[in-house]
Amino acid sequence: MILRWSVTATALAATSAALIAPATPAQASPPGTKDVTAVMFEWNFASVAKECANTLGPAGYGYVQVSPPAEHIQGAQWWTSYQPVSYKIAGRLGDRAAFRDMVSACHAAGVKVVVDTVINHMSAGSGTGTGGSVYTKYNYPGLYSSPDFDDCTGQITDYQDRWNVQHCELVGLADLDTGESYVRGAIAGYMNDLLSLGVDGFRIDAAKHMPAADLANIKSRLSNPSVYWKQEVIHGSGEAVQPTEYTGNGDVQEFRYAYDLKRVFNSENLAYLKNYGEDWGYMSGGVSGVFVDNHDTERNGSTLNYKDGADYTLANVFMLAWPYGAPDINSGYEFSDTDAGPPNGGTVGACWQDGWKCQHNWPEIKSMVAFRNATRGEAVTNWWDNGADAIAFGRGAKGYVAINHESGSLSRTYQTSLPAGTYCNVQSNTTVAVNSGGQFTATLGANTALAIYAGKSNC
Repeated sequence: MILRWSVTATALAATSAALIAPATPAQASPPGTKDVTAVMFEWNFASVAKECANTLGPAGYGYVQVSPPAEHIQGAQWWTSYQPVSYKIAGRLGDRAAFRDMVSACHAAGVKVVVDTVINHMSAGSGTGTGGSVYTKYNYPGLYSSPDFDDCTGQITDYQDRWNVQHCELVGLADLDTGESYVRGAIAGYMNDLLSLGVDGFRIDAAKHMPAADLANIKSRLSNPSVYWKQEVIHGSGEAVQPTEYTGNGDVQEFRYAYDLKRVFNSENLAYLKNYGEDWGYMSGGVSGVFVDNHDTERNGSTLNYKDGADYTLANVFMLAWPYGAPDINSGYEFSDTDAGPPNGGTVGACWQDGWKCQHNWPEIKSMVAFRNATRGEAVTNWWDNGADAIAFGRGAKGYVAINHESGSLSRTYQTSLPAGTYCNVQSNTTVAVNSGGQFTATLGANTALAIYAGKSNC
């Protein structure tokens, strides 16, 4: 979803799962042993290719998600990427050759590629696109004409009304009639073209605004109908359209996870996180995409973001250590103007320069990707908390993490299920000695963490 169009949305998403029968079984998180996705928001394809080789592959990221590649309206703002005018790969971030090269480079680094895919709508106006296509609203030559759009040409006004949400226009964007066979075929054609270039999955933007059955039909037309995808369906209490309707198609992004992390880290106790996940009313972890923030929520204030310092860093550490959902790490750029597009048109010369925040490469976050991979499939064990803002827990006999979100340092002896030995605390690159009883003693400074896992003894 697009920030300036999803700002109305805490307004987005609500449940009627029984209404739509799933056409394909849901994916149980991204396939494979590495389920962490680095979301490289508005990075151009050449920069993503380099980062796959230099950082993402070596760190153990399973996926990289790239911003929409289709030709779109002109303009410097980031949200122009979310107003397509054709399905040519001809956007701000690079052409077809750059896209193909990026996929190849990421695959060579062991990283799969997910594409943020805008298929609910086209543009809100008229003009010439980034690839030279001349268009008017409801008329995109060679692709769509007015009969291919929904009959409701007014804006969405009532999230309690399913028809209004799924047939009217998201802030004036031309709403495609995804119930029409031709439209379904055209969308599937775009996605099949991406698959032919080696793409491994899709993030479906604004999925809430398309009936789940329409998406199931489109997915059934793909050359790989079991391809991984995750759907953006923002939960809204009591709304007509709910996230659980979409789990038959694949993963669904669980926005409540991010909202609640902000509240807990800002004003409640980390001790409350002991049963985080389904017990909080969320969807099954096996079909949930989770995140601390994304490109919309970091701008609209509904979640933590890079400006929140230790709260943000430690929330990402917790997410990567905790066995619920498939995590996205948002990696974007500094902003004061929430509409501002990417620095240098999306070219990243180096991390932490020109405003690029590179959260995926922050040592505290990056080191937890390998922790997550090493502890995959292990249940939470040996939970400890102080009743307030210090917590610790194990992942079976594979790993252990402690987080001190208190204002002062914390010294104590922790009980783990780890074998005796020397381990590297990947949060500080210092060693930890676990005794034959599975115990170790450590001091954590205020707003720091500790993480150790089997197989990592040297720092």
